[in-house]
Amino acid sequence: MSEHDGVRYLHLDSPWVQGAMRLSQPQSLELEYIQRMMAWMLWRPQDQVNKGHAVQLGLGAGSITRFCHKVLRMKTTVVEINPTVIGANRLWFRLPHDDARLTVVEDDAARWVADAAHIGVAQVLNVDLYDHEAAAPVLDDEDFYTDCRNVLDADGGLMTVNLFGRDTSFERSANRIAAVFGRDQVWSLRPTREGNTVIVAARDVKVPDRETLTARAANIEQRYGLPARKWLRMVRPLPVAPV
Repeated sequence: MSEHDGVRYLHLDSPWVQGAMRLSQPQSLELEYIQRMMAWMLWRPQDQVNKGHAVQLGLGAGSITRFCHKVLRMKTTVVEINPTVIGANRLWFRLPHDDARLTVVEDDAARWVADAAHIGVAQVLNVDLYDHEAAAPVLDDEDFYTDCRNVLDADGGLMTVNLFGRDTSFERSANRIAAVFGRDQVWSLRPTREGNTVIVAARDVKVPDRETLTARAANIEQRYGLPARKWLRMVRPLPVAPV
């Protein structure tokens, strides 16, 4: 861990930041790419934006988990393979203990999403899986993304994926996701200054008109303080794959 200017950072045996929490506002989303991981909210109707079950693969510093559990007040499950990360979150990043709405699972994410018991259980799935070198996603093949799609509610389930990595090919990963979800159900946001590029993938979502999206973005900003109108300006469909 490290701390600077009121922010506590999580590191996994390297200088790479794996998550952050502002000590005075532990429920806020400190890192820009973590905020963008919540862009799935634009694809959900206003009266459904905080309903259902949100699952995170990879705990990091617990930012998305705290936000979904404490701010959105959704049923929340997080799957983390490293018990040390879970312990550090409980000690230093204000991760609550399990309750009626929160479940922390120590397990391999690939095994968890492949379990038939989890088919269709989530309305939202956030995927942020990196090792201590942060070079590439730990899980990034079509079989894994197929299992992720199966975990989602067939009627409008949404997944966000962080595809940042020093050696990662964004196009390769995005094409794998598109092969599973369908290219018309996959969008990307512009990269952050640090290079994090967030993908949004959906199960049978019909994108509403611009007026509706603008109203949703304004509602997200008013209720949750997230820069949703900025997200709307940077969302773009994937380019057509080369023949």
